[in-house]
Amino acid sequence: MAWGNQTFTSDFILLGIFSHSPTHIFLFSLVLVIFIVAFMGNTAMILLIYLDPQLHTPMYFLLSQLSLMDLMLITTTVPKMAFNYLSGSKSISVAGCATQIFFYTSLLGCECFLLAVMAYDRYIAICHPLRYPNLMSPKICGLMTASSWILGSTDGVIDAVATFSFSYCGSREIAQFFCDFPSLLIISCNDTSTFEEVLFYCCIIMIIFPVAVIIASYARVILAVIRMASGEGRRKAFATCSSHLMVVGMYYGAALFMYMRPTSDRSPNQDKTVSVFYTILTPILNPLIYSLRNKEVARAFMKVLGKGKSGQ
Repeated sequence: MAWGNQTFTSDFILLGIFSHSPTHIFLFSLVLVIFIVAFMGNTAMILLIYLDPQLHTPMYFLLSQLSLMDLMLITTTVPKMAFNYLSGSKSISVAGCATQIFFYTSLLGCECFLLAVMAYDRYIAICHPLRYPNLMSPKICGLMTASSWILGSTDGVIDAVATFSFSYCGSREIAQFFCDFPSLLIISCNDTSTFEEVLFYCCIIMIIFPVAVIIASYARVILAVIRMASGEGRRKAFATCSSHLMVVGMYYGAALFMYMRPTSDRSPNQDKTVSVFYTILTPILNPLIYSLRNKEVARAFMKVLGKGKSGQ
């Protein structure tokens, strides 16, 4: 490993995505509004699921974990980007960069596996309802959730350590608004082709395998829903599953575009656009999609509001 002094002696420069033109000032303000809404929305989802006993089920426990991951993901990137923009500084320390890479990559990996667990949960609930209490017991649900966190964190450690095993002896400008390891590989003065090949196979495990689980689960779910005699049952099952599939499609589509391409095919502008989508927009869409399309979440929210009013 080339742990050269040059890697640690100076900060990196985040070029960011906004200038100080009127249009970009408006877009920056919009990002801040989205951040606040996403922060409040995901926090509200976590608190609702924790406070309402009727939501203490595997499906809502998994949803609370998804909200927690989204909450951590958006706070990993946006506050630093906002601080740099408002202060006029574009620098980020090596330690700060490594921390961003670790949390950012870990949380992406965690969500990949958690979405697969959520698909399996819906498959068991719809296709094997009588066996659901045993197959998705609190212990099993907790183990699968913990495995998602562990696998994602392991990937984050590997990516952060591998990224800083290279030397950065030339330009230290990162064409992103946060430290993303593919963007760092572009400015490395070492040959990163071997790591990129390893990264490709890691992505197969981290992305393709969960996608295969999701496709298999929902293929069985769709067949089971079609066979349902009850129209109300079909409607409820499709409403629940379609919410999950919307999240899956947005999340995995962006992840596949970002991490399954070689460095030579990358465009900084494309990477920035896609990064904004799944680091800023996806965290706000998840609570909106699940809450607006879920009567139980809406009921819990109104219940909490009712208690708040009665207590005044």
